[in-house]
Amino acid sequence: MINFDAQICHDFTAATKREWLETNGIGGFASSSVSGANTRRYHGLLTAATRPPLGRITMLSKFEETLFIDGKSYELSTNQYPNVVYPEGYKYLKNFRLAPFPIWTFEIEGIEIEKKVFMVEESNTTVIGYKSKVQSPKSEVHLQMKPLLSFSDYHQLQHENDKFDLNFEARENLITVRPSAEMPALYFAHNSVSQKKTGVWYRNFEYAIEKERGFDFSEDLFQPFALQFDMSEPAIVITSTEPQKISDAQSFENKEIERREKLIEIAGAKDDFNKQLVLAADQFIVSRGAGKTIIAGYPWFSDWGRDTMIALNGLTLATNRPTIAKSILLEFSKHISEGMLPNRFPDAGEQPEYNTVDATLWYFEAIRAYVEKTEDYDFVRENLYEKLVGIIAWHKTGTRYRIKIDADGLLYAGAKGVQLTWMDAKIDDLVVTPRTGKAVEIQALWYNALRIMADFAKKFGDQKNRQRYVKMADKAQVSFNEIFWNDAEQCLFDVIDGREKDASVRPNQIFAVSLPNAILDFEKARKVVEKIETELLTPFGLRTLSPRDKNYCGIYIGSPLARDSAYHQGTVWAWLIGAFVDAYRKVYADEPQIEKRVGEIIEGFKNHLSEAGSGQISEIFDGDPPHESRGCVAQAWSVAEILRVSLNKDYKEEISRG
Repeated sequence: MINFDAQICHDFTAATKREWLETNGIGGFASSSVSGANTRRYHGLLTAATRPPLGRITMLSKFEETLFIDGKSYELSTNQYPNVVYPEGYKYLKNFRLAPFPIWTFEIEGIEIEKKVFMVEESNTTVIGYKSKVQSPKSEVHLQMKPLLSFSDYHQLQHENDKFDLNFEARENLITVRPSAEMPALYFAHNSVSQKKTGVWYRNFEYAIEKERGFDFSEDLFQPFALQFDMSEPAIVITSTEPQKISDAQSFENKEIERREKLIEIAGAKDDFNKQLVLAADQFIVSRGAGKTIIAGYPWFSDWGRDTMIALNGLTLATNRPTIAKSILLEFSKHISEGMLPNRFPDAGEQPEYNTVDATLWYFEAIRAYVEKTEDYDFVRENLYEKLVGIIAWHKTGTRYRIKIDADGLLYAGAKGVQLTWMDAKIDDLVVTPRTGKAVEIQALWYNALRIMADFAKKFGDQKNRQRYVKMADKAQVSFNEIFWNDAEQCLFDVIDGREKDASVRPNQIFAVSLPNAILDFEKARKVVEKIETELLTPFGLRTLSPRDKNYCGIYIGSPLARDSAYHQGTVWAWLIGAFVDAYRKVYADEPQIEKRVGEIIEGFKNHLSEAGSGQISEIFDGDPPHESRGCVAQAWSVAEILRVSLNKDYKEEISRG
């Protein structure tokens, strides 16, 4: 499905704008642009997860590749330096495709060279292969590959320094480098015909996206040796944190192709769009300890509690991989503290951060979805139920950041200088959207959690708690419908804090309609959907603020300050489309053309798969047309929510009438 012809490949801007991603299931990844020019500090052929899924180190940035035809050299590489692109290998690029992993086809003097890159599952290993597809018997074709090493934390950039160990060890078909004793060694298994020491620094690579985002954007990379290949046979390099055998390259490739085909088969995906989303979904599922977790986004996010619980349904249950969902739910249960799920696990391995009010509530919904899919009540009863009971108890008596049930049965949350909801942008000590008090989606999630617990308690014969949860839910629902309706706007207030009511028209209110246990009265639900469709819906998700609002920011670009100021002030978030579709299906359940309309709502994402992160869906988009994609080029909950509603086209559910 993802295929770029020469028209795109020969256009440096178009080819560089499009990125590719390979992952290894333990947090490591490889990524760059289609043109071959690295545009981010995060681009590289091997970013290894040394403490899965974190401890990520960019070890190998790229290869400089030169093709020799009858002694004449042709540079296949592309780099951006100050005021110049050199070399310009993209001009030889005839085609790029995902089949299923990145494959480039270069054409030079009638000779086609096919290059492919993929990672080995559950190993910090990248395989790079080249083969000559069309070659005159009279031509002598050789390929020279020169690795460029970074060996830096993946958030950092490397610069020439005298602490970098320039030596390497070479033996038959295996070269080992270790520039720093604090870093793991990097191994190059290869089938080259000769090797030679080079030992030079390549200076001043420029990374355009880092420059645009207001960060450091210049890097130096070390080039230790050159490999020479006779292209009468395929040229192969396996680069890894462990010694590999070059003879295993084909086996690695076959297993990876088979693994990806199996994912599509298991998911039951029929069309190209959903098949590609199934493969995209798999890239976020990684190991944490003995269990599984979800990387929130590539290239810079780790695993976040909120993102994991929101994405779990689409990434694992919709794709018929409930065993992974079970592992994730169990793994996160080990990290519950004072009735809260962690917001994120820091890259450096410190203690988890618990500054979130909604991650815990999404945990209930993830468990509900798992049980709906599997009917595995035994797992919940034996492993999770008592912990869920404890979570409710903590929220009743009070936990961190003043998270506590108020007298009206609704959930209050907020502390100065802390961002607790998913709208969590913060500039130094300034929380851009603090939303302190009773946020609308928190009430919807709280009510949903109480109804889920009432159902579990009934199933498990816990009659006392069942009565308690039903009473709590009823009280919350009555209070919510009494105070949250904004008659002037014909929708819901976003936050209520005492007498202060935030009338900002935001997408958070959609969850009062979309969640399985909807807190909002039926008569008002359609008005909310209509309001959001009119002011917030775009081809790529929902705006975070109505364009009518004086605080609306329609473009997400510029310095970190400018971007954080716009992050939830109008910027479009793709993941919200899932809740919108759920709500839309509910309030228009009797409409005969409902699924046709749903198809139209998600149509824009089909073209997007070929526009930014190839085969992936971006984190965010500009609020203003043409809605340029921004942020992470691959975001877990974006893929998950679109996949969930796309694979479940026949899903219909009547809205709760209270």
